[in-house]
Amino acid sequence: MSSKNMTIHLKIWRQKCCSEKGRMENYTLTTVSPDMSFLEMLDLLNQELIVKGEEPVVFDHDCREGICGACSLMINGEPHGPEMLTTSCQLHMRKFKDGDTIVVEPFRAKAFPVIRDLACDRSAFDKIIASGGFISVNTGSGAEANATLVKQESAELAMDAAACIGCGACVAACSNASAMLFVAAKVSHLGLLPQGDPEASKRVYNMVKRMDELGFGNCSNEGECEAACPKGIKISNIARMNRKFLLSSLTSAPEEGGGKQEWN
Repeated sequence: MSSKNMTIHLKIWRQKCCSEKGRMENYTLTTVSPDMSFLEMLDLLNQELIVKGEEPVVFDHDCREGICGACSLMINGEPHGPEMLTTSCQLHMRKFKDGDTIVVEPFRAKAFPVIRDLACDRSAFDKIIASGGFISVNTGSGAEANATLVKQESAELAMDAAACIGCGACVAACSNASAMLFVAAKVSHLGLLPQGDPEASKRVYNMVKRMDELGFGNCSNEGECEAACPKGIKISNIARMNRKFLLSSLTSAPEEGGGKQEWN
């Protein structure tokens, strides 16, 4: 690992709240280690700002292990930065060069209003999940593992979709601020498994409807969402969701839950 410190010039979005205008502020750090994560670099900036008696930069973070999806930043115009399949907290400063200028902004979407500086309100995703991103099961002792057989292909597709961490990078990357990849991932990972069959039609109808109500745009099939996703969720999930949404709308009363469907 390199021990030579880097000088990094930062252009960071500062905004008190969503109702006030924001602005870019310039900062320079001269003691950035290449081994720092991007969030550790922002921690270093905030330490210097606090010592100077200035307001630190607000940004979201939690696990810092690429699991929770909280560290949602636009870095040089790319959600989570220039390294594919990587969250902001797992992006290291060695990806940049000494003397680089880095532009850091919050995710931009009508449904993701800015709370302060780089932190935005992504509770719209929670509202979509509340509308149908769950299954209803009887409580009690655990069922026998082999009592419900699942096709290997279905299990693998469901697990791939379940990798979505709800960070919102797909929305930030999309020119329409569409949440289709997020919703499709949640719909797929539940609908592909037998436990999700009873509510399959109701789920897809209600989640897509709620997504539209919250102000997200529609998908125009540009593929930016898949390219920006730190977990590599495939846009084939959107195609699956569109098919099931159409079938649900035409053949089932969504409020009644519809019938059992084949999800592969």
